[in-house]
Amino acid sequence: SLGQLKVMSAVEHCRSAALGGHALRCSSCAQPQIAYNSCRNRHCPKCQSSAAQRWLEARSADLLPVEYYHVVFTLPAPLSALAYTNKELMYGLLFDLAAETLRTIAADPKYLGARIGTTLVLHTWGSALTHHPHVHGIVPGGGLALDADRWVPCRSGFFLPVRVLSRLFRRRFLEALAAAHGRGQLQCFGEFAPLTDAAAFAQWLAPLRKIEWVVYAKRPFAGPEAVLAYLSRYTHRVAISNSRLLSLDERGVTFRWKDYRAEGRTRHKTMTLSAQEFMRRFLLHVLPSGFHRIRHYGLLANPTRKKNIDVARAQLHVPAPAPPVDSDSRNAGSRPPTFVCRHCGAPMLIIKIFPRAPHIRGPPALSAVA
Repeated sequence: SLGQLKVMSAVEHCRSAALGGHALRCSSCAQPQIAYNSCRNRHCPKCQSSAAQRWLEARSADLLPVEYYHVVFTLPAPLSALAYTNKELMYGLLFDLAAETLRTIAADPKYLGARIGTTLVLHTWGSALTHHPHVHGIVPGGGLALDADRWVPCRSGFFLPVRVLSRLFRRRFLEALAAAHGRGQLQCFGEFAPLTDAAAFAQWLAPLRKIEWVVYAKRPFAGPEAVLAYLSRYTHRVAISNSRLLSLDERGVTFRWKDYRAEGRTRHKTMTLSAQEFMRRFLLHVLPSGFHRIRHYGLLANPTRKKNIDVARAQLHVPAPAPPVDSDSRNAGSRPPTFVCRHCGAPMLIIKIFPRAPHIRGPPALSAVA
């Protein structure tokens, strides 16, 4: 697709002369250096660390002094296959219905009786680069009472019953999917082409109502610092990192992967795929243009997050953190240098800027040819 071609072009040209760069000289040892620009594409494994750091700095002020839980909602394999040709619709349903399920069960007085907030992060891959859409949720262990007059904590070490979450998520998702099919919003190609018929689609959905959907909650994090450390690994992760790549030779691409069906050390394995198959699997995970893969719900929803967090801190009797220093008001001399010498660590001076190569957008003008 055009989106996949754009990702391939961005990753291929990342930190190369095609994107322009800078000629540098060390202010101490006078060593020269060339630094090429990054593509900053969100699917590029080399360009996510700075974006993740900026996002974490913004989120650190939102942390509360409570236990945080990690909840995962996963689509079963048949729906994962259908989701590939309906990414925007089905990934959106995965986000919204996972959040709705958490908020509905948490608001039930039988379980918690509170309004909660959650941050959801979409991952579409398994360790072997297969298509495996699921969302990771980071949830504070409690919420505001329905009348917002107190903080309601969950039981220590236990958030919400996963079986109840799984059953409600399954029912809501299948209902929403059937409604989308009735509105003609589902695209069915290849082996799924017969599902354009309403009766055939209803028959195909029937077995999915009887199997267990994978929803699970991990142990609570060991404090807010652990939450940030976890988020730094998960929020801006791409399908495969450079550290997992081992070799490229006549056999293909060899990389490390984790087999979750195995136990202990045997989980960590290597896999070799042809270059074509490796690229096919990598491009399975290109998201639709403009699709947000980190979303906030409930108390943490963007329009009301600051107000809700202030109320929660008041109920928990904790002071608000000091406001961050405006970067524009800082002394420019106190900022860390953009480029640092790899030999002595001194700041690098920019002595020349290379513009990026111009893109050919049409035939040359007649005057230029003449």
